[in-house]
Amino acid sequence: MSPRLLRSWFCGALSWFTLQMAAFAVGPEPTLLWPNGAPGAQGTDESDTPVVRVYLPEKQKATGAGVVICPGGGYGILATDHEGSQVAKWLNRNGIAGFVVRYRHAPKYRHPTPMQDTQRAIRHVRANAKKYGVAANRVGVLGFSAGGHLASTVATHFDAGDAQAADLVDRHSCRPSFAVLCYPVISMSAPYSHKGSGKNLFGNDVTQEQLVSLSNDLNVTKDTPPTFIFHTAEDPGVPVDNAVAFFTACRQHGVPVEMHVYQDGPHGVGLAPGDAAVGGWKDRLHDWLRQSAFLADVQRAPVTGTVNVDGKPLRWGMVTLVPENPNAPRGWAMISHGKFSIPANRGAVVAKNRVEIRNFGSVEPGPTIDDLEVLADENSALLFEANELTVDLKK
Repeated sequence: MSPRLLRSWFCGALSWFTLQMAAFAVGPEPTLLWPNGAPGAQGTDESDTPVVRVYLPEKQKATGAGVVICPGGGYGILATDHEGSQVAKWLNRNGIAGFVVRYRHAPKYRHPTPMQDTQRAIRHVRANAKKYGVAANRVGVLGFSAGGHLASTVATHFDAGDAQAADLVDRHSCRPSFAVLCYPVISMSAPYSHKGSGKNLFGNDVTQEQLVSLSNDLNVTKDTPPTFIFHTAEDPGVPVDNAVAFFTACRQHGVPVEMHVYQDGPHGVGLAPGDAAVGGWKDRLHDWLRQSAFLADVQRAPVTGTVNVDGKPLRWGMVTLVPENPNAPRGWAMISHGKFSIPANRGAVVAKNRVEIRNFGSVEPGPTIDDLEVLADENSALLFEANELTVDLKK
């Protein structure tokens, strides 16, 4: 190679290296999860040092919710951009704090190290809740692919903390308040399991007993936190059967759960910003977080009542109680023969609410209205303290 070509190659390589270093440096400075050294660390390199990058929303937007984010990568790498920082920034735009975890992984680290790092991240956020502007009882976990497996692991393997621990962080619970599983690896033992993740997590000599122990659909209990799941039916890398298994287990144990399965879409889509269908998963997540009361510090209560129109019970319709806080959940129920009952799980916020009444018409023998009617209440700003509501409307 001529000196000129050599200089050109060297400058090009240096520029590439500089760009890579700059790219790595993008984002908030990492915060050590164990300032005095992580347990079981095999060195002091980056790969030996678990951290979180803290992304906080603007104060005027902050909801008090926080999410610990586990990027995917088959337990062999970390997809920290499209399954990490980009997700944290989307959360920030919605008033939610994001904490992207750089957890230790293969080839140097096996189970239980990734789990311990993520549990520590949850404890860290709770221990620093005031500093970060989050509520300790609204700290969730979100993970993609193998990171989804990790999120499901900490959602099924947790403790309340050690009140006597010398390390103040360890005094806090590592149970997430909620879990968000995005095209997750769930089973390590089923025919549809992701073999590469299992191998990286346990090594070449993994036993069936180990694989079953972290098949997290088998570890769901009534204490598993409320869970949101999204997947695509097309996903060839991690079959949707994983998501279905966890959803089914949550249903069997009475755990609040919501799942969205999109017909099309490959594995690893992240926020799926260019897809009109799959890209909507994050909006459904935002809806779920709001309706599950994770975006506002509010008290909910069941409400029962009656709705009359022109002195007669409304035959068939819906009542919605809309609080002033847009981040707070709405209470709603169907109306039948003028009666409605809103259970606690979708109860109204104990505050001033706007009452919305919609008339569905009759059910037999034929249509009674041309289209859905939205009926207004003149006194539609009401404070629900007795958990009973009577609405008398006139057309």
